[in-house]
Amino acid sequence: MGLGVTYYEDPGPGYGVLPARAAVRTDAGRLSLNGQWRFRLAETVADAADGFEGVDFDDSGWAYLPVPSSWPMHGHGRPSYTNQKYPFPVDPPYVPDENPTGDHRLVFDLAASWDGPSVLRFDGVDSCARVWLNGVELGVTRGSRLPSEFDVSAVLRPGRNVLAVRVHQWSSGSYLEDQDMWWLPGIFRDVTLIARPADGVDDVWVHADYDHRTGAGTLRVESVPGAVVRIAELGVEATAGQSVMIPGVEPWSAEAPRLYDAVVVTPGETVSLRIGFRSVAIVDGVLTVNGRRVLFHGVNRHEHDPVLGRVVPTERLRRELLVMKQHNINAIRTSHYPPDSRLLELCDELGFWVMDECDYETHGFFLLDWRGNPADDPRFLDASLDRMRRMVERDKNHPSVVMWSLGNEAGVGANLSAMAAWTRRRDPSRPLHYEGDLTCADVDVYSRMYASHAEVEAIGRRAEKPLDDPALDARRRAMPFVLCEYSHAGGNGPGGLPEYEELFHTFERCQGGFLWEWMEHGILRPDGTYAYGGDFGEELHDGTYVLDGLVFPDLTPQPVLAEVRKAFEPVHLSVVSDAVRIINRYDVLDTTHLALHWDLADDGEVVAQGSLDPPVIAPGTEATVKLPDFAAPPQNRERWLTVRAVLANDTPWATAGHEIAFTQAQVTPNAQPAHPNLLGQPTSRWVRTPDSGASPRGAVGQPTRLEDGGEVRLGAGRFCGRTGRLISLSGWEVEHVPLELWRAPTQHDARTWDATTLDRKTRWANAGLDRLRYRTVSVEAAGDELVVVTMVGVAATDARVLTTYRWRAEGDRLAAEVEVEPAGQWMVPWARVGVTFGLPGGFQDVSWFGLGPGQAYPDSRAAARIGRYTSTIDDYQVPFLYPQENGSRADVRWAELSGTAGKIRLAGDPHLALTVRRWTIAELAAAAHPQDLVAGDRVWVTLDALQHGLGSPTSGAPILPPHDLQACSHRFRFSLG
Repeated sequence: MGLGVTYYEDPGPGYGVLPARAAVRTDAGRLSLNGQWRFRLAETVADAADGFEGVDFDDSGWAYLPVPSSWPMHGHGRPSYTNQKYPFPVDPPYVPDENPTGDHRLVFDLAASWDGPSVLRFDGVDSCARVWLNGVELGVTRGSRLPSEFDVSAVLRPGRNVLAVRVHQWSSGSYLEDQDMWWLPGIFRDVTLIARPADGVDDVWVHADYDHRTGAGTLRVESVPGAVVRIAELGVEATAGQSVMIPGVEPWSAEAPRLYDAVVVTPGETVSLRIGFRSVAIVDGVLTVNGRRVLFHGVNRHEHDPVLGRVVPTERLRRELLVMKQHNINAIRTSHYPPDSRLLELCDELGFWVMDECDYETHGFFLLDWRGNPADDPRFLDASLDRMRRMVERDKNHPSVVMWSLGNEAGVGANLSAMAAWTRRRDPSRPLHYEGDLTCADVDVYSRMYASHAEVEAIGRRAEKPLDDPALDARRRAMPFVLCEYSHAGGNGPGGLPEYEELFHTFERCQGGFLWEWMEHGILRPDGTYAYGGDFGEELHDGTYVLDGLVFPDLTPQPVLAEVRKAFEPVHLSVVSDAVRIINRYDVLDTTHLALHWDLADDGEVVAQGSLDPPVIAPGTEATVKLPDFAAPPQNRERWLTVRAVLANDTPWATAGHEIAFTQAQVTPNAQPAHPNLLGQPTSRWVRTPDSGASPRGAVGQPTRLEDGGEVRLGAGRFCGRTGRLISLSGWEVEHVPLELWRAPTQHDARTWDATTLDRKTRWANAGLDRLRYRTVSVEAAGDELVVVTMVGVAATDARVLTTYRWRAEGDRLAAEVEVEPAGQWMVPWARVGVTFGLPGGFQDVSWFGLGPGQAYPDSRAAARIGRYTSTIDDYQVPFLYPQENGSRADVRWAELSGTAGKIRLAGDPHLALTVRRWTIAELAAAAHPQDLVAGDRVWVTLDALQHGLGSPTSGAPILPPHDLQACSHRFRFSLG
């Protein structure tokens, strides 16, 4: 290296670190060094404390800092978020002098009985640490999300010991850790002193294979010579290295995570293991576990706690996995580094397929056309291999780990090839994954990010665009296919999940994927609000792109998680004539663990309930179960049948009665189905209800009257005689927006790749949909109708919409038929076709008959079901951390607002979508955080006849054409009063 290279800039893996080994549970002596350490932060390396590693150094003036911790989460420095961009000049392996450096000191006492060889283990330090014990340097470690062990046998002593650790935020390792997440330095995982008996178990590797044809397991455990392996439940006792065939074992899978307790024993140590017998193979281009094709219903998971940062307590790890299991998620990609090893223990126990990913990403070089990419820089070869080696050796005994991943978004290069070659030699039992090389030269699985539905279909047919190299093309075309990232979940979205799922079930090669991503990375502030990129004054940041999860930072599900659960249902239910069709889509389970219940509702009121007695249905097969004979519903009542598959008994992750799958069907005689099918596509027409309030043309109404002041009275309504807008209803003042084409942009609507500023300039805003202008063409009283014609246009263009209202009075209610007709040239689709009313602020509650209980949009509605629901107006909102369009309830037949202002009833025909808020669309769009939304003196109700889909266009998958709302003529009706 040249002049001026420091130890933290050396591109190698560090020094003084012991060879990597498996993480195990042992009876050898252990002393946790977690707790309160002395801490001092320097903004530069030059300002760090001189001589702090000395045993007599006076640190009494230093702050206390808990370890494990991310020091910015405790008021030392500040968090910083980027997606791709390195927050320092790109000059590998060098980093700036402005390199935050945290000096940590711990004084601990060691009992006199502690004797013999010992190691000091760090499970995670971000990003580079230099370690001293009792004034003696132990070495330097890089590779933040990977363990490091140092031999302390020669320097550890009874009584007082002083551990000193200098942690640098930036190092050569930072170039390999450009993952999409907060930059949070610190000692963020456990620090442990571990006794190493001379005759102990240095390492252990369990090979537990399963033969699906015979049901036998084969066990071989690599360890120190003479070690004894025992599995009491199976009556096994063998020596290390011996292969033992065990007839009739129960295999491990994500659905049936059968584990056997085992021990590996030497005279000086006993290591406890939980063994799962399973075999992973690729057969005829299909990835199998235990001889069966598996389908990954997965998520990408970052490690994050909204209070502690990179530190994740065990109880939170378990809660995360329970929420996943309860929403039919069966797989995790550990994006983009190995997780806390406790997570993998829980994955073994609860049952998840895991793609274990190396702590390796150089994404910022993409912005430089990959110039100087460390993945192809020989100076980084040893560090690259070291990272892969440490992951594989730590995690090799986990049955949940069914794939190794070289890393993420690191381009291509010789170092990645070397990592793949080493891993294949070391562990040929698991396939290799890496998405960044589309030739798949070094991997066993073809992987893509954010491929569109059309591309996935082509890949499923093995008709993807060919590679230039025929041999590589043939090899890739024979591989199984997974979407390592798809359906980006930023904010309100994504849509289109059921369509992806249908492709996975149609094409054997398409074996699912991993949604981006599991959790929002918001950071909780003292006032109870959440921060995202830019909220800490970062010089560079990527804004709201860190808010892209299926759950909020506190693990509360976002609306889309219900959609995920519906799309990922392991049994598919449908009503066919007088029976329920049940398709078992589990990988390995039959249906004996499920019960089947039904209920019948008339206009949303349950009138009958019961259970069905299904046969045992093997995985991959189907059956039908006859329904009871139902009496005809009362005339003019909508009847809906709901069938639910639930857990028959308690499980480790949910109690009996937990819903696994459901279906709904309208059983009103001669009625068209009014619920979206599996693909989430609305049917062509909706069944009209008697409560719709919109009477047929020609019904008897009340004549219009011209009042003093130029107002027009029609029944209980008053209209402006000049504009024709409704200004009062039953004495309530009303603000009427006759046509809405815009919505407060979702994160997908608003996203630009330059996220340093939160750019609201969507194509809709650029086209002027947020600044419509209205010109009244005519206001005419025609008998019992008031006809209002308005031309709605956009400045600087000829794009217009001719809007015609035909108002009628029906008792104390008003009904309107609205016709919209585009004119001129529209260059963009519309966000919605709707009308808005500003009503008095005294309404508090909303009830409705339609889809619920949560929101529903054209391409994200499969989880919603028809029923009667009630909510407060405040709870009706979805509190996205970045305010945006939310909360629409679709297919609303009628809704009622109530409160101190009284009651008002709204209805639609065909059924409309309903949003109710205490702020305008413009106010919602202008807010950067939820606390920016302040309730005014009105409640704003929007009735939408048409809506644009949500999709996930941020990351490449376009909104499917049925949900891409192009300018069109349309007619709808509503009533209110």
